[in-house]
Amino acid sequence: MDKIGYAATIGTFDGVHRGHQFVLRRLVAEARDRGLLPLVVTFDASPRGEQVLTPLDEKLRLIRQTGVDHIEVFSFTPELKAMTAREFMARELCDRLGVRLLLTGYDNRFGRNRETGFDDYVRYGRELGVEVLGLPVEGAVSSSLIRQQLLAGAVDEAAEGLGRCYTISGRVAHGHHIGTGLGFPTANLIPDDPQQLIPAAGVYAVSVNGATPLQGMMNIGTRPTFDGHHTTLEVHILHHDEDLYGRPLSVSFVGRLREERRFDSAAALQQQLQLDALQTEQILSRYEESHHLSH
Repeated sequence: MDKIGYAATIGTFDGVHRGHQFVLRRLVAEARDRGLLPLVVTFDASPRGEQVLTPLDEKLRLIRQTGVDHIEVFSFTPELKAMTAREFMARELCDRLGVRLLLTGYDNRFGRNRETGFDDYVRYGRELGVEVLGLPVEGAVSSSLIRQQLLAGAVDEAAEGLGRCYTISGRVAHGHHIGTGLGFPTANLIPDDPQQLIPAAGVYAVSVNGATPLQGMMNIGTRPTFDGHHTTLEVHILHHDEDLYGRPLSVSFVGRLREERRFDSAAALQQQLQLDALQTEQILSRYEESHHLSH
């Protein structure tokens, strides 16, 4: 990367949620005021090996949407993990990347064992010729909170924190065709990133983004009525009978209808699915109307 002067911020930025967006907008503004270029320093995985909210390609796309064109992605190699914060600032940020301004949250920590804090970064910056600015905590949103909400099935609350619906992208694979026999054929979605977090088991109203947006309902679970054992992501697209096998799909979670449960018979499940489809149409119609009005 050319050493032409960068204003940088550093973080995992998993989810690129509203709090992250605040930081990134501030970064762009501070860089512009100083005649620098905005730069995001991020990582290709979670430092704690957690499931991710956004696969790397999606994370980079969302970061660029905020006006940041320059992104440096690090891997958590043994060498990086052993590097102190001062070594990282000196070798990577200053010498290699040409960072002149570092924006960081007062509670953000980086470097070996996350053993240093904001006051240390300010001191290192003075020694290295890097201005260090602290950012206030913006609201209560965090990647950890959004993970908790999704694991509880609260996809509407997660969407509030993200500033958009939680989305999983993948390809359609052959399933067990149980839904076809019930009049509700499903596409079995295999996520592109096996590390991406899957929301709690249950039935959801989803917006399916293929060539054109479609309405759908997704079941996450093990199909207990049919004694299933493996968790699958199966989406039924309303009023659509085209074969989707092998195609890429993105599924955005709008609302949760109910928990997954075992029914006494296939007929009882079929009756519930008919009710689910009606409720799904109502939820998605309201969502589409409000989304259209907001744009």
